[in-house]
Amino acid sequence: MKHLPKHIRPRWRYLAVAIEAAPDADIDRGGFQRALWYAAGNLLGDAGSADADLTVFGFEYADGVGEAIVRARREETDAARAAVACIDRVDDQPVGLVVRGVSGTVRACEESYLRGRSPNSTEDSVAFADDQRPAIRRDDVAEISLPEGFVAATELDFH
Repeated sequence: MKHLPKHIRPRWRYLAVAIEAAPDADIDRGGFQRALWYAAGNLLGDAGSADADLTVFGFEYADGVGEAIVRARREETDAARAAVACIDRVDDQPVGLVVRGVSGTVRACEESYLRGRSPNSTEDSVAFADDQRPAIRRDDVAEISLPEGFVAATELDFH
């Protein structure tokens, strides 16, 4: 089968998406793809979702932070950004997503917006609620481990 001529091939844009969740959240590529399709379908409808053709092209996630590359058709980048903004849970785990930028190639997307830009996380012990508790610190925010789960706090909340 012959390839399509270059002027007929679909044109793609790549969205760099930062992912942040609780340190114990278990998020994988398949769950993120399902959440993306569900959000696009609800926001854009079936026809709009098909026009955007959103696909998770690259995905990395570990210890509460991650990155993804989402492929969308060139004319549908605004719709793709809106669909990503509608995602608040992946596999029933609350997440925060930020579109860091849009690029025309995967390589430019990785170099400009992704690689090495995730916050450094360190394990630490912090004073919180009148007790020393284990925490995972990222920049000026800490995810403090409590018996009920993790709670996020800033440096003003703990010593």
